[in-house]
Amino acid sequence: MEKLKRSELFGAALVPVTGALVERYNKCLSFIGTAPTQLTNFHIDAMGWSPEIAEEKDDFLYLNSGEANPNAIILSPKQNEKPAYSPFHSFDRDIMNLVFKEHKHTIKDITRDAAICVNLDQYIDAFYEPEDLLKYNQITVDFTVVEDLYSIQQQQLELVEEFRREDNFLDEKLHLKMLASARKHGDLRSRTLKLDSIDYKTSSFYTKAFGGVFVFRRKGSGKNILIFEAKAAAEKMKASSATQAFHIEDGRFYSALAAEKMIVLDPEHSVQSGYFERVQQRIFLSHIKNATHSMSDIIQNSNVYKRYLNNLNADARKQLMILDRLQQNAKNANALDVEGGLTPEVLACIQIPTPELSMDVQELVWKLIVKTASYKDPLFLYWYDKETFYETYNSWNASYQDWVIKLIKQNTWNS
Repeated sequence: MEKLKRSELFGAALVPVTGALVERYNKCLSFIGTAPTQLTNFHIDAMGWSPEIAEEKDDFLYLNSGEANPNAIILSPKQNEKPAYSPFHSFDRDIMNLVFKEHKHTIKDITRDAAICVNLDQYIDAFYEPEDLLKYNQITVDFTVVEDLYSIQQQQLELVEEFRREDNFLDEKLHLKMLASARKHGDLRSRTLKLDSIDYKTSSFYTKAFGGVFVFRRKGSGKNILIFEAKAAAEKMKASSATQAFHIEDGRFYSALAAEKMIVLDPEHSVQSGYFERVQQRIFLSHIKNATHSMSDIIQNSNVYKRYLNNLNADARKQLMILDRLQQNAKNANALDVEGGLTPEVLACIQIPTPELSMDVQELVWKLIVKTASYKDPLFLYWYDKETFYETYNSWNASYQDWVIKLIKQNTWNS
């Protein structure tokens, strides 16, 4: 992970927390029913989630009040537009972007003196059955300022109003009350200290509830599709006329998504986007054993590439030749008429989200593809499923790690 940190691909966007901010953070933890941290400095993401505190508590969901009730903590305006490193839902970062968009100036004002607890309330106290996920239609984002500055502001305004009545300016006790409040809290009268609730509509999403579930919600005559990472949860879910349920190892979900026009086999689009080439490179590199050159040299130097290609067995060379032909014929109407049929290697290169889908649903389908494909595009794995990327990164040899880091740095501007 040190190479990722040096390359600013892990932790670079986190916000440091020290001094008085630690105390404010602990007040928020107490408010949501979580024990305070013993750390004196740490880092947080857009949600206020800290990798150091998660490690300290051995609990990556320490900000949640149960699976159905996630929370966030805002300590600083610097959290705006930062990544969510361990989101409970795929839409968590979108919610935080909306929060900062709607309340940017208020957040800046409040966090001068206090922290903000954010509750993502979907009006479900707890998830009891997987079907409950389909009720996840709207989330109301509520805010609590831990120091309750808004109430103190109202008290100050009332004191000033009382001071202006009749001869109250002569009342020494009233003077002392006003001075005591100003000394303790500052003059809050002209500040913006109240955050109105925000409603966020959900559509299709991924959640860590029930061990991880992809929820594809369809309108009209379409069928909802639930894809579970945990086998026990998948077996518990009963299919109906309106909903199909699959375990993630059950490849039939691809056909279900295709029937709902959410996933397509599109060689032309895959080639044009660069996805085909990256997966093809991954397939090629998977066949190489005991390399004496760096992965970058093998991929980028045509002479070195040919040397390793010719050392592969006949089946591997044929497999790569079929992919080369498919890439060359991608624009042809009969491009999918490939020798040997739609093998896992072919599908890995051309199976993509339907381009007409909304961007958030496309990203969800990509997350599913990179999690389940036989051969994973490391760039899209980093973009769409960072947790899986970080988990698998350590299993790669050093040369492949270097090649992947270079690939990501060349194609990523804001992680």
